[in-house]
Amino acid sequence: MRSLKNDPQDIAVIDKIRELEKLARLLEPPESRREIIRSRVVDYTEEFLNHIDTLPAFTTSADQGIGILDSPISDDTLSIDSALQLVHENLDVPGLNPASRGHLGYIPGGGIYYSALGDYIADVTNRYAGVFYAGTGAIRMEQMLIDWMASIAGFPKGTGGNLTSGGSIANLVGIVAARDATELKPKDIEQSAIYLTTQAHHSVDKAIRIAGLKHCVIRSVDMDVHHRMDPDALEQLILHDKEMGLHPWLVICTAGTTDTGAIDPLTAIADICQHHHLWMHTDGAYGGFFVLCEEGKTLLEGMSRSDSLVMDPHKGLFLPYGSGAVLVREQSRLFNAFWYQANYLQDAAAASGELSPADLSPELTKHFRGLRMWLPLKLLGIAPFRAALEEKLWLARYFYEEIRKVPRFEAGTYPDLSVVTFRYVPARGDADRFNERLLQEVVRDGRVFLSSTRLNGQFVIRVAVLCFRSHLDTIDLALSILKEKALLLESSL
Repeated sequence: MRSLKNDPQDIAVIDKIRELEKLARLLEPPESRREIIRSRVVDYTEEFLNHIDTLPAFTTSADQGIGILDSPISDDTLSIDSALQLVHENLDVPGLNPASRGHLGYIPGGGIYYSALGDYIADVTNRYAGVFYAGTGAIRMEQMLIDWMASIAGFPKGTGGNLTSGGSIANLVGIVAARDATELKPKDIEQSAIYLTTQAHHSVDKAIRIAGLKHCVIRSVDMDVHHRMDPDALEQLILHDKEMGLHPWLVICTAGTTDTGAIDPLTAIADICQHHHLWMHTDGAYGGFFVLCEEGKTLLEGMSRSDSLVMDPHKGLFLPYGSGAVLVREQSRLFNAFWYQANYLQDAAAASGELSPADLSPELTKHFRGLRMWLPLKLLGIAPFRAALEEKLWLARYFYEEIRKVPRFEAGTYPDLSVVTFRYVPARGDADRFNERLLQEVVRDGRVFLSSTRLNGQFVIRVAVLCFRSHLDTIDLALSILKEKALLLESSL
């Protein structure tokens, strides 16, 4: 056997390897370097958090963070201070500040501090949470969280589930599971009917298309004045479609619409689905976790009868973005839709005694999302989350009552959850244009951030109370700004 040490060609190879190793080892900084970098990052985030109450909710910026492009990816390096300066100027200053208490637009996400620490641990240890064989403890943790969500939602033991990147993937998983559970064949798609309302989230429409179901008969069910699905209209559509020889198979209802926060009448819908043997998919991405508080539990009665359910911890549990979840009443439905075989994973298949997340979802490689959820729940318990959710319900009701007292402001329907819609009716001129300008002025002011939508053809403004930092003073501030800006605009007409 020849020796690598004596062959000139092999010596050159070893020298090349050692040269590359020297450069590659920069990826593993020593303790002293880690301490310096970490302290700078911690200082930066502490400065952010220490001033979070005074930072704008929205900053109008002419350059919109374009300065980040002045430092392209290359072999050149930056100091940590220079890198953080770029982050500050181009990421954390312009546009929406989602961490702000004044974020009252769209459906606010969370970002509680303990979750960030959970992510830090998960990223440093780089635990793999896709296959049980490789990450037994991580997957047991995530399964425990899924079991807990199933229990608070009223689902039975044996419920399947997955922690996803958000409601969009969760809706896709639920709809694919429904498709395969009902054994829907490609040749039958054009004769198969899906029922939802125009208030269903756009991710539902996207999921239907991705799942190969866009040629299904899509029925838009009438709603009541509160923008909730009308159960009588649903049943009439189902009966009509059966008479026409169609195959009704899926009802998609919403527990907290994005536009208005409306909750469809879940119990009545569940009765209809049970009677006609339809799959009931509930999108509770926004509203599902309100089941933790007593009032929310009453509002969400019937949700427990869903065949599949979406819940977003980055909404109702205030976790960082990228935290969704889907529950499916029968775990086998998930497995049948997403199981896989791969020769290179035969060791894992032989050793695993439990199903893996990769068996129950589209993902194989995935972030260890469980730790960001588990750590705050263990450090704080459930009580603060329950209190915060109930507080948001009452803050929305408070805003609803107060905005109605202000002359010329009209509120929409009484809020089911924590979204309130409203508009200003000026003494003269186009009301839609006035409200567009009013919203622009509020956003330009920057202290709070609101958003808009259209209901019944009208431009309306909406306040969505779900940021864990939003409290009574935030709502009073929003009311004050609205009064101020409306008065100024009215006087300029």
